[in-house]
Amino acid sequence: MRIIAGTARSLPLKTPSGLDTRPTTDRVKETLFNILNPRLFGCHFLDLFAGSGQIGLEAVSRGAKKAVFVENNRKAAACIKENIEFTKFTEKCDLLVRDVVSAIRCLEGKETFGLVFLDPPYGKGLEQEALRALADSSLITEDTLLVLEAALDWDPSFARELGYAVVREKKYRTNQHVFLTRGGAEDTMGRGRL
Repeated sequence: MRIIAGTARSLPLKTPSGLDTRPTTDRVKETLFNILNPRLFGCHFLDLFAGSGQIGLEAVSRGAKKAVFVENNRKAAACIKENIEFTKFTEKCDLLVRDVVSAIRCLEGKETFGLVFLDPPYGKGLEQEALRALADSSLITEDTLLVLEAALDWDPSFARELGYAVVREKKYRTNQHVFLTRGGAEDTMGRGRL
């Protein structure tokens, strides 16, 4: 696993050993960041369920002003810390070692994010908890783009009930990225705000 573009291009990243993590492949990561690229430069990036931190670090490498990583597993958090130090992004990165809902509460009133990436374990309902906590927070605005990495059969109706709009879906062989905003019309074809 490595950073694929930007100031830290080609730097290898560590992954947590012995954990049930799903590192995003370079190909999927490239597709994701081709979509996110117009919004990246100078943004504040929130990486929830961060795993190794590779998505937030890729964002910083490509021009995000700051990334905040949230991971409650201590082994994974130690891996994120090592990756932040190795890429020399310590001035641009913060790591919160806690569960996502308490991290959202902790960040309340301190900043807002232009991009939020969520990669929760599948089938445990954690994305619902996170989306609900974000909807009730000041961390996101109508201009914030949220990207949820989800199983192919993920049902967006819960997100819609919370006031999110699905603005794009990008399906891969084994999973998908669902792009959400707090405002705007539904658009699963990828037009509109993306």
